[in-house]
Amino acid sequence: MTKIIDCFDGDYWFLSNFTYATFTKNSARWDTVEHYFQAMKTTDLQKREEIRLAGHPRFAKKFGRQLLLRPDWEQIKYIVMLNGVMAKFNQNLQLANLLRATKSAFLEEGNTWHDNIWGNCTCFKCTNIIGQNLLGKILMRVRTELEV
Repeated sequence: MTKIIDCFDGDYWFLSNFTYATFTKNSARWDTVEHYFQAMKTTDLQKREEIRLAGHPRFAKKFGRQLLLRPDWEQIKYIVMLNGVMAKFNQNLQLANLLRATKSAFLEEGNTWHDNIWGNCTCFKCTNIIGQNLLGKILMRVRTELEV
């Protein structure tokens, strides 16, 4: 039976996009994947910089929700997330080792905030919805690529 990790806090805090793990991407230094992902929603360099400098990932997320999305966002959002997560683990050896240590566990971004795209919401309202778990799939892909 495959182990399931469906909570990205506690022992598995490092799987969260809110984890402070500085990395460089697009010639800029990012504090978290959340900062990077939210900033990439726009082509406005000033707004990107405001998000990059947001003090906490929840502020970056809030700013990102207020943006007029770039026209190609739906087509590129998966690759943006993949690139951010890949950079986080490729540039932070301790976190890469923690991700490798999850071995073959199924990684699922379980949540109660109705995110059935990047994760799988387990609230009562979402009982009959199977989340796409794109973040979990990206983490498992990155884990596999770290092994080679």
